[in-house]
Amino acid sequence: MNEDEHQVRQRMFMKGRSFLLALVSVALVLLTLALGVWWAMARQSPLRIVDRPLELPRAARFMPKDAALTLHWLVDPGRVPAYAQAVAPVRQRRLVDESTRQLRDGAFALAGLDFSEELAGWIGPEVSLAVLDAPALQSGAPAAQGWVLALSSRDQDGAKRFLQRFWQTRSLAGTDLQISRYRGMGLISGRGALLGRDPQPIATALIDDDLLLLASGRGVLEAALDVSQLDSQHQLGDPTLAADLQRFGRGAAILTANPGAMQRWLGVPTAITAREDLQGLVAALTPQGADLSVDARVHFRDALIPVPSQSTEIDALLSDAGGDAEELALLTNPAALLAADADQPIAQWLAPVIAQALPPERNSAAAAVVGLDEGPLLWQRGAKGWVLGTRPMRPDPLMVDARLQELGLSASSLDSDSQPLQVWTRLARQRRRGEESLQAELAVALEHHPDVNWWGETLDGLRRRGEGGDLSRRRQQLEHLQKGNQQALDQQLALASASSRSRLSDWKPWELVQGVAGRSLLPAVRGLAIAGGADHEDGSVQDGSVTTLRLRARLELG
Repeated sequence: MNEDEHQVRQRMFMKGRSFLLALVSVALVLLTLALGVWWAMARQSPLRIVDRPLELPRAARFMPKDAALTLHWLVDPGRVPAYAQAVAPVRQRRLVDESTRQLRDGAFALAGLDFSEELAGWIGPEVSLAVLDAPALQSGAPAAQGWVLALSSRDQDGAKRFLQRFWQTRSLAGTDLQISRYRGMGLISGRGALLGRDPQPIATALIDDDLLLLASGRGVLEAALDVSQLDSQHQLGDPTLAADLQRFGRGAAILTANPGAMQRWLGVPTAITAREDLQGLVAALTPQGADLSVDARVHFRDALIPVPSQSTEIDALLSDAGGDAEELALLTNPAALLAADADQPIAQWLAPVIAQALPPERNSAAAAVVGLDEGPLLWQRGAKGWVLGTRPMRPDPLMVDARLQELGLSASSLDSDSQPLQVWTRLARQRRRGEESLQAELAVALEHHPDVNWWGETLDGLRRRGEGGDLSRRRQQLEHLQKGNQQALDQQLALASASSRSRLSDWKPWELVQGVAGRSLLPAVRGLAIAGGADHEDGSVQDGSVTTLRLRARLELG
């Protein structure tokens, strides 16, 4: 190869390398731009609005520690309908969008605010509400509950523009305005109304141009400003509350309630709220797809909630279970939980829920077995009746037999395809063709296995236990309930759609939410799972007990 050919090839190689470098550079630029666009879109995706650490917003500085009830909503209200629409089935997206908007707008309307007209253009991602008992108000305030609402602003001018329009509109409607200063803040107060409602006292203050406080009167607002000056009085300076939120991890909303609010607003049983040692409740609410999860800690002053010894026996019950289950319960110590004189918080809270699932007859065969069992126990109810799973020789067969005989049942053996069954029957009158006769009627059947005893209301129920059914769906509900949590709770209950709707229909918070939404929300309910027990993260264990009750629930919607 001569020198000229070598130089030509070298120039061609350099040109090719330059072209390749240019091509790679363009590709890298395009890839960077694509990743940037993807990242920006992901950041703006409605599915990301709940993906944030759970921490108190700045508005918590104006919320008293002793408030009856507080709710910190950490999600942009304007984007909530988009999130609900994104996780809803395609055929239901329009209905879900409308329902979510009605619920959001109705909630703000309770405070006399029109979300679409007055708030949508500037409101930020943090909304906080405190409901105050009369003792928390300033001296001379009316003996009624007050409230403080804090709205964050996306920009420095949005809240200012709102205040100007808000009071200008109400002034034109005949509201007398009072302008004053308190602790260096400008306060405006008067009486406002929305959509023909009776005028109510309302006061406003703007904090640092991007946090708006609204309250049910000037005295309530001044009390909130007083609270903000002392860390020992507001929620942002509460180390116990901060520790609770750290244990929850992530979420979209924070709820706190004192004993009075737990009964009045949350429908907690009186047996719990009347306890002198009850301190209050803290809960985190987290949308998970189309579902809503609640994780709560209930604090007591004394060590009351026993921490059961860890056992793998519940796994044996689950591995051998099957068949149909409209309802499924896993109970650590059902005899203590359902005892008539039980005074432990977990029993007072969950026993009524579990008892509703059992047959209504207090002296039924199921109640006899459950009332004698120290657990663990698996209980399921399907189309073929109830089925109970217990440990071998637990409860004591002799004690169960004696109890069932007291109920008028007779014990006998019955041959089965697999193995003999022990059955308890009662004589019942039967009328056929005008003639009466006595016939043995099955009350409960017992099937012995090496690791589990199975008790059934019907023979069909016991046979279907070995077949496929929807019990796996209930198990999946419980698995989702404890997903991401290191420790499963002691008492667990999973309900299908019909049972879930029946329980929710009488629950006070559900009635309030439906009232705000202006429609029944029960058709959207697909299932409900609940669990409760000693909080294993509570470090103050005394004599095998702790002072914190942990509750979790997951509501399936679709």
